[in-house]
This record gives sequence, C-alpha cells and structure tokens, in this order.
Amino acid sequence: MARKKKISQTKTVEVAAVGKAVTETAAKAEKVVKEIKENRSYEIGELDHYLFGQGTHYELYRKLGSHLVNDGKQDGVYFAVWAPHARRVSVVGEFNGWNPEADVMEREEPLGIYTRFLTSAKKGDLYKYCIETQSGELIYKADPFANEAELRPGTASRITDISRLKWSDSTWMNHRETWDHKTEPMSIYEVHIGSWKRHPGREDEGFYNYREFARAITEYVLEMGYTHVELIGIAEHPFDGSWGYQVTGYYAPTSRYGTPEDFAYMINYLHRHKIGVILDWVPAHFPKDDHGLADFDGQALFEYPDPRMGEHPDWGTKIFNYAMPEVQNFLIANALFWIEYFHADGLRVDAVASMLYLDYGKNDGEWVANQYGGNENLDAVNFFRHLNSVVLGRNHGTLMIAEESTAWPKVTGAPEDEGLGFSLKWNMGWMHDFTEYMKLDPLFRKNAHYQMTFAMTYAYSENYILVLSHDEVVHLKCSMLNKMPGLGWDKYANLKVGYAFMIGHPGKKLLFMGQDFAQLREWSEERELDWYLLAEDEQHVYVKNFWRDLLKLYKKNKALYEQDCCMEGFEWINADDNFRSIYSFVRHSKDGKKNLLFVCNFTPMEREDYRVGVPKRKQYKLILNSDEKQYGGSGKERPEIYKAVKQECDGREYSFEYPLPPYGVAVFEF
Repeated sequence: MARKKKISQTKTVEVAAVGKAVTETAAKAEKVVKEIKENRSYEIGELDHYLFGQGTHYELYRKLGSHLVNDGKQDGVYFAVWAPHARRVSVVGEFNGWNPEADVMEREEPLGIYTRFLTSAKKGDLYKYCIETQSGELIYKADPFANEAELRPGTASRITDISRLKWSDSTWMNHRETWDHKTEPMSIYEVHIGSWKRHPGREDEGFYNYREFARAITEYVLEMGYTHVELIGIAEHPFDGSWGYQVTGYYAPTSRYGTPEDFAYMINYLHRHKIGVILDWVPAHFPKDDHGLADFDGQALFEYPDPRMGEHPDWGTKIFNYAMPEVQNFLIANALFWIEYFHADGLRVDAVASMLYLDYGKNDGEWVANQYGGNENLDAVNFFRHLNSVVLGRNHGTLMIAEESTAWPKVTGAPEDEGLGFSLKWNMGWMHDFTEYMKLDPLFRKNAHYQMTFAMTYAYSENYILVLSHDEVVHLKCSMLNKMPGLGWDKYANLKVGYAFMIGHPGKKLLFMGQDFAQLREWSEERELDWYLLAEDEQHVYVKNFWRDLLKLYKKNKALYEQDCCMEGFEWINADDNFRSIYSFVRHSKDGKKNLLFVCNFTPMEREDYRVGVPKRKQYKLILNSDEKQYGGSGKERPEIYKAVKQECDGREYSFEYPLPPYGVAVFEF
C-alpha cells in the first residue's frame, strides 16, 4: 500500500506539473500561434525553441517540415528538421540532383534544429534529409513533418501546400462544439479504404481515391444508419500488410488514395452529410525502416535509447520516448494536426496497453522497471494526461478513444482524478466474452450463460464502446459469420441474434466492414469486400437488412444511448435463464416515456409458451421482430400490441405471452 500511495502522489505531482507548464506558456503559445497563422514569422525563432523544449509547441507542424513561403523578396521553400545528434544535415531532392553538398542546412541552438530556405525548390518536388552522423555515416531520411509522401515503394517526402484547403463544413463544426458523446448515439463503421471497394479491371490496385471513396461511403453509411466512420491506415506507411499501423509519415495522409487536398475533400464531404470521422492513430510504436524515425539522426531520438525500453521484441518496432518533451510534442501536435487542421472528429489510439506497461510482450530481462520497481510506464501515463487534456480541452465535442485491453483503472477518468483522460474505451472484455459465447454450440451455451451478462458488472466503470473490429476477423479467427456454429440458416440466425444483443447492451457500437452483410471470408487488405454475396445469396441480404434496422432503431430511441454511462439506463428482466439461453432486459429513456424491452433467444428451440415479466402493467408495442421475411424469418403474422396482465413471471408481478421463434429477437416499446 505504501508503494502504491507513493506512486499515486508522484502521478498527482506530475499532473500538476503538466498543468503548470501549460499555464505558464499559454500566453507565449498564443503569441506564436498568432504570428504563425498570420505568416509574419515562418522562421524558427527563440520562442519556437522554448515551446518545443517544454513540449508545448502545439502548432509545431506549422514550423517544422517544408513550407512554401516568401522571404519578403521571392518565393521559395523553408525546410526545418530536428536532428540534435547530427554532425551535419543537408536537404536533397529533385531540385538539386540529390546532391548532399548542394544545400547544407544551418544548425540552430539550443535544440539542434536545422533550417534552409531554397528558391530552387518548388511544390511537387521530392526530397529527403541527408544526415551526417557523428561517426561520419550519411543516412537519408524522409521528413517527419512532411504533409505528403512519394507513393510506395518510393520513400521520399513531397513538397506540398496545405494552407489553402477548402472547407464548407461549418455547420457540422459548430454543432460539434456542443455535442456530448455520453448522451448521443454512436454507431461506428470501421473501414479500410483500400479494401472496401476497388475498381475492377485496372492495372494498378484499383483503389478508390479519397474523393471517390467519400461519395461511395457516404451513400452506404446513410443507407445503413451509421453515425460515424472510423478509418484505419490513414497516415503514410510503407507496407500495405501493416494496415497502416507501422507509420513513417505521421503528418501525411497516405498517398495511396490521393493528395492532402483529396483527403480534406473526403472529410468535408462526410461532414456535410452529417457523418462523423474518426481516424486510427498510432503513438505506441514505429517501424525500423531506414527512411523513417528510427535512429533518426544516427542515434535514438524519437525512441528510448535503451532497447529494453525502446523496442517491441514481438513486433520488431521502436517505442516512442515519452520522457522527452520534444517527442511528446511531436505526438501531441500530430493529434491536433488531424483534429484541428483536417477536422477529424476523433482519434482511436492504438495499442494503449503496450504503452502503459513496461513489460508488455516482453520476458524477464527484456524490460526495465520504473523508479518504484513497478511495470507501469509513468512517462506514458504523463503523456496521455497531457495529450487528452490539450486535445479535448481545445476541441470540445471531439473524441479520444483508447484501444486498451487490460483492467488499467480510470482510462476514461479525468486526469485531475488520476485518470488518463480518454473519452471512450474499447470494451475488449465484452468482445472476448461475446465471441467465445457465440462460437458455442447452442446445446452448451447454458453452461456459459454468464459470459453474456458479466460485462454488466463493470459496465459503468468506464465509458465504453462495444467493438467487433478488424482484429476479430483476421489471422484464422474467421469472419463473424463463420464464428457461428451450425450450418446454413442456423449460422445467419445466430449472427442476427448476437447483433441484436449488442445493440441492446449499454455502450457505443463499432462493427468492421463486411460483417454487416455476413462476409464469408476473413478480411484481407489485398482485395475488396465480397459484395457479390448480396446478389448471390439472399441470406446475406437478410443479415444486412436486420443490421440496418437495428442501427435505425438505435438512432431513433434515446433509451439505447442517452443513459449509456449510468445504471439508470439498464435493467435486467431475466439474466439467469441459462437452461433456455434466453436473455431479457429493458433499456430506459431518461424521461421514462419511451423504454425498450429486448428478448433474445440464443437456441434453435421454439418457445411457443414463452412469457416475459415486465416492469409495469402497460401495453407493449412490438417494434422489431427477427421472424419477418425481410430478415429471413417465417413471416408469421403477429399482433403489434401486447397487454401485460397480473401474472408473476421472472420475479415480476406483471407479464405477457409472446411465442418466441428459434433464435428469435423481439423488441417492444412501452
């Protein structure tokens, strides 16, 4: 207990220190931001060094990198790169024949930032930095702050100008400032652009570009009823098979799908159609590719110098050095870049657990304990509190979402209360229990009944998103459909009842592309989704119809989202009907005027004599019935209204009968 208290006190001091640093530099930061935005000062100055060294230069991307400017006499490009361990740095590119002797950069102290203004360089030129290390070796690096990159397999940066992006989403952006994720619906469609749809018969990969994708995805999202799209693999990365989770260009939308202007068009288009955009963001690690951040100036710069701290043995990647203010600044400014400059509505932060634990994926002897002998990475804790305080403090209505797979406390708690400050957390525990239960033969589900109810014991400890993501449908894990037991109709029916349970359960929702129409194959980044299934087999249409109507039911009914974060929003009717594998529960609206009763049958057994207990002697209106023909059911006609009578059932004074079909789902409004 003493050690934990000491760590707790230290964390509190660290939070206070961060707050003090932010406060002390606020006036100076405001001044430099104003100067930068007014283009009065493009050169790196004393104030830039100071803020960067403090880790609070939140507009750093406007100064480092390459920028088209005018020095008062002529147009040119201003280059700036942080490389404190370098003996010499030069900028090389198409404008000087890639000659490292042509344009040597000037070193500026105290941080070791190298700068050069060139009139010979122009928009569209490819370039790199040639860094002479202390040992005399020449290494060639892409610009960490470049806004555009050469299409792979090329690895150079490209000079571009993102100062004139066109936006017409002011209505969305103004509304966002007052939007509250805790009380609003969120149904997220997780998408990988390169494999969602492709143009057939083209010699290249046939990718949709950002503009084509914007129009096509908007039509689909509006048809289905999602509120947000979450895009994976957006920042520049060299290897398609990494899905964008091994980033080399943190400030550049990947050139696979077009230019930064095209990327901005996509977000603008989605916003104009009232669709939110969440981007996957990877501050946990980066690859060792020669042109990337690893050993950037000949030594560890962005990563911890000790390989026990600075490398992931399992992933073969480097770990950011969260103890360095400049590295924290690089990442925090990057988060702000996507949210403020490109209008993203939130970031889903990848692999948070790997950042929080020093021994994550490591054996004894492969990691270093913190100063108190524990496995918590206190640098990362400090970083998250700083990051989330700044991003969410400056951008009301945006989201910071943690993919965190452990029981680390207060991930969505306030930093001043020793929390990490995230808006939402992926509920990985629910996902695991749900998928394991759904894989079971219905005969054996009665023995695992409480896997589906366990998540309610901790449902309000964090602000959760229920996720069935890309990670669950790759690497021999099977698609969602092929996780289901049985053959033919049974598999589709299993999936539908599972999806209904997910929609009814407290928490925001996320589903990966292809799973909403019961894709047969696992996902692969090398091909588009199997859209042809919708034309070949009506069972896929039935699943799509059912999921579409579940999403519309979700958006339409406040009971399903406005009390996600409090116990008053959910009530079990019967959580213990394990013999029949039936779950019944109520979602309550805040005003109590429009509540929903869910009944889910997880076996192929028809229950003609089924009776459900209810909270009140009211009329119950059937608003969703999985047995309809459009969902692949029998189409048997049923009454719309069911009157509760005074007959005990499920420990309730009142109840009504409802013949429950095999794998039947019924939702009633009262």
